[in-house]
Amino acid sequence: MTRLTDLELFVRTADLGSLTAAARAMDWSPAAASAAMKRLEAAWGAAVFVRSTRSLRLSADGERMLPHVREALSALTEAQAVVSKTRTALRGELQLSMPSDLGRNVMLPWLEAFQQRHPELSLRLHLSDRNADLMRVPLDMAIRYGSPRDSNQVALPLVQDNPRLLVASPEYLARCGAPGSLEELARHEALRFMIGDEVPKTWQLRVNGQWVDAAVQGRHSANDSEIVTRWALSGLGIAYRSQIDMAAHIASGRLVHINPHWEGELAHLHLIVPGRKQVTSAVRALRDHLAPLLAQLASGPD
Repeated sequence: MTRLTDLELFVRTADLGSLTAAARAMDWSPAAASAAMKRLEAAWGAAVFVRSTRSLRLSADGERMLPHVREALSALTEAQAVVSKTRTALRGELQLSMPSDLGRNVMLPWLEAFQQRHPELSLRLHLSDRNADLMRVPLDMAIRYGSPRDSNQVALPLVQDNPRLLVASPEYLARCGAPGSLEELARHEALRFMIGDEVPKTWQLRVNGQWVDAAVQGRHSANDSEIVTRWALSGLGIAYRSQIDMAAHIASGRLVHINPHWEGELAHLHLIVPGRKQVTSAVRALRDHLAPLLAQLASGPD
């Protein structure tokens, strides 16, 4: 049976006009290349090159064989590519939970691009700011801020350096002014995101190098993060949201980052799966797709 590498040597020798050069290109020794060419000619029952002390050229049989060998090698390369693609293709369905604002206003186009790259994979999205129990709800994974409470779950980091910011619309700031101190912040209308059923009474900020629980108050609170964002865009008050969620609004000028020297706590984002067996190639591919995009948003404007 003719060896594939012998056919490759034949084509390279014809292209380079030298068996020695072809051997060097394939990282073979001259002796191995010579033995392979003799083996090929014996299998075909014909001399494919005419040799002299100074030159080497294709014989008439070699001229006839060369295009067929090229075509065969090309077909084999294409077949190998098809098999490789089939083996690595992502199929099936993934059920994914994520926060409402993040899902609708940040993730949606990225997920669409991911599906276009993997047309045989379906995504079923569950948008909610409540942390779904992955052991009870039929979900493959969840994108969540913070780490999982269940030690059996696996948290794949998406972005770590994602600070929370104080933001408000230009209209609100023109009407009420920007707080210059924590005391002034306490008198502003805080648009508060409820964790569970609890309305936060403080926001954690780092002021002059020290972390403080800044007192906040206001008439607007919701357990839906997108509602809080809409209130901020409507000029109803000041919100405390992550850089990722607010990046596009700040870039467009619809929201303003208030007092950038006041650092907010970091909102680590993870892709959480029920256990190690559920960390499939599709899960890893989605994580690799989203992580650099999220990191770019979290880094803020250049």
